[in-house]
Amino acid sequence: MVKIPQKHINRENLLNKGVALLTQQGYHGTGLKEILDAVQIPKGSFYNYFASKEEFCAAVVEHYINPFIDQLNGHLQNPDMDALSALTHYFSELIAELEKAEFKGGCLLGNLMGEIGGTSDLCREALQLAVNRYRDLLQAGLEKAQQQGTVRTDKSAQAMADLLANAWQGALLRMKIEHSSAPLKQCCDELIGDFFKA
Repeated sequence: MVKIPQKHINRENLLNKGVALLTQQGYHGTGLKEILDAVQIPKGSFYNYFASKEEFCAAVVEHYINPFIDQLNGHLQNPDMDALSALTHYFSELIAELEKAEFKGGCLLGNLMGEIGGTSDLCREALQLAVNRYRDLLQAGLEKAQQQGTVRTDKSAQAMADLLANAWQGALLRMKIEHSSAPLKQCCDELIGDFFKA
């Protein structure tokens, strides 16, 4: 059995707590002391892992998006499901998770884009990279669906993936103020269930 170094465990714990606190409280509402206390790491040790709060935030963004990429990829790689059904199932799962969480938090990416996307180059680049990775995977799914004949071909998969990512982010913001999954369901129904269809 491979022993995982404590430094790696501590870094993962910092990132996990960072996702939770930054999602709930935002960048400016979350102090380093709060994060360090929560994972029981001395304040001076933070800089063994990250050079600054900005660098930490950028790492949290990457850490946050990875499970979504894996979840979406898992659906798209499912041999028993066509690509359009895979996208539908993926977004249905996300909606169910958000309903279970009673719409708290929303999307860390969207929250941070609004809060610090225009003030921190390092965080803006991390956010852009995360959004592009996500959009690229949506694009790959839509391209596959086009090849399978279930999605229209008069629009590019990239344009539709951009539209879906943009609309989903907006729907997540509406969800937060309305405490309802209706904006999310409308986004998916109107785009994946109608506009994108062949």
